[in-house]
Amino acid sequence: MHIMEGFLPWQWCLFWYIIALPVVAYGIIQLKKITDENPESKPLLAVSGAFVFVLSSLKLPSVTGSCSHPTGTGLGAVLFGPAVASVLGFIVLIFQALLLAHGGLTTLGANTFSMGIVGPVVAWLVYKGFQKAGGHTLLGVFFAAALADLMTYVTTAIQLSLAFPVPSFAVAFNNFMYIFAITQIPLAIAEGLLTVVIFDYIMKLKPDILESLKVIPPKVKEKVQAVV
Repeated sequence: MHIMEGFLPWQWCLFWYIIALPVVAYGIIQLKKITDENPESKPLLAVSGAFVFVLSSLKLPSVTGSCSHPTGTGLGAVLFGPAVASVLGFIVLIFQALLLAHGGLTTLGANTFSMGIVGPVVAWLVYKGFQKAGGHTLLGVFFAAALADLMTYVTTAIQLSLAFPVPSFAVAFNNFMYIFAITQIPLAIAEGLLTVVIFDYIMKLKPDILESLKVIPPKVKEKVQAVV
């Protein structure tokens, strides 16, 4: 993930910008709507952004022109939805490109699409699927965060394979995924567990905010209060 500055051909840079920016713009509208309706959620929003920044800054060398790291976007997607999480991811990626030389401005659209859009969408779908099926809340959070992390790297492998299909897209994709998998599978599991710890703490400390954001149903809140 975090494809480095100047690594993608300009046509692909433009392509991913065109796809990513409308989603981020929609996310800004949703962010304003949520904070207007639930102003008490602003500290939680800041925590979600900081979580993305810290985790995604812990990079390990990986495929040439890229790296491996946790993404942290699953928490924001579960709490605020994928559109708002895309805004958090976009802001974090700008700061990391300018301050940490992590990723780049030319590849910002591609990195935003993989980490800020695909990952959060997967996390939100997985968490809502667990809720609908009556699954355990924390188990849903774990799989949401872990699969968001993994699918971010699957998307990055697709992006790199599209730009450099040598000798073919399928072979390039297999090669990228093989290298990513060595570091990313254990990182995804660790990220899922850490996200569960953070979510569980928030659920016990501020169940009212999670209920007002419709992250947990009232019956979960009642169980938490009974335990506390």
